[in-house]
Amino acid sequence: MEQIASSWRQIMEITEQRRRESDHTLRLGGKSITGFSSTLGDISSSSFQRLHVIVRCDTEMTSLRLLPLLHSLLILQVHISNQLEDNKIPPSLCTGHPGTPGTPGVHGSPGQPGRDGRDGRDAAPGEKGERGDRGDRGETGMRGLTGDKGDPGEKGERGQPGECAVAPKSAFSAKLSEGRTLPLTVGDAVSFDKILLNEQGDYNPETGRFTCRVPGVYYFAVHATVYRASLQFDLIKNGHAVASYFQFYGNWPKPASLSGGSLLHLIPGDQVWVQMALSEYNGFYSSTKTDSTFTGFLVYSDWKNSAVFA
Repeated sequence: MEQIASSWRQIMEITEQRRRESDHTLRLGGKSITGFSSTLGDISSSSFQRLHVIVRCDTEMTSLRLLPLLHSLLILQVHISNQLEDNKIPPSLCTGHPGTPGTPGVHGSPGQPGRDGRDGRDAAPGEKGERGDRGDRGETGMRGLTGDKGDPGEKGERGQPGECAVAPKSAFSAKLSEGRTLPLTVGDAVSFDKILLNEQGDYNPETGRFTCRVPGVYYFAVHATVYRASLQFDLIKNGHAVASYFQFYGNWPKPASLSGGSLLHLIPGDQVWVQMALSEYNGFYSSTKTDSTFTGFLVYSDWKNSAVFA
């Protein structure tokens, strides 16, 4: 019992000492009482362990005498343990009057902008709008680069024959035969009856007329031997004189000569011949040593596809 009383007094002394230290701490501004709590917890735990041993060893004490003391110690243990666990000062030690309300704080600065919200769900497609007006025509762009050469195309069909596959030809030359009786009537054609050249057959020796077959420009020439009489003749195209020639004969012992020529443009069907101008001037002459000739040939053709123009 003396040991129990001694332990109890020791506990009460330590408790009183820690209470004074707690008051001192409150007066200094409410500093932490962690040190008091830990120390008191250590001492209380040690004392109770010693008390438990003493109680258990003193088995001769009656239960009625120990019950009040044990009850007081348990209440003290629970009271101190609650204060240590909460780490708080009992409300009876710091109860005061309510303080005056503080002044409202200053408005804070605006916060940073929030993050963008999530994209909304896709809505259903709207109806097709009306077609707008046609815009103005844009400026012409720069010319592009030359492309690669394409593949050769297929061979085409053979074309139709042209108007003239070779150069057109038309030429003739004829002379008066020896001892031929000449016409004495004005307006008759002189018939150069002896053919020198007439491959195309465009000259008729019976009528003395040339008929055009190939359109184009022709040259006609007449060479006459004048003997026994003066001579005058005309170059006729379709009944109209295009050139006239005259040679006077003055009873010379030898024959004279008369030559002339002209370029004419003819179309198919035109005719050209030599015609007497005056009946008394009919001195055409031909012999074995001298001739009178009529010649004509095509200079160039009017055919567009003629080889002459190739």
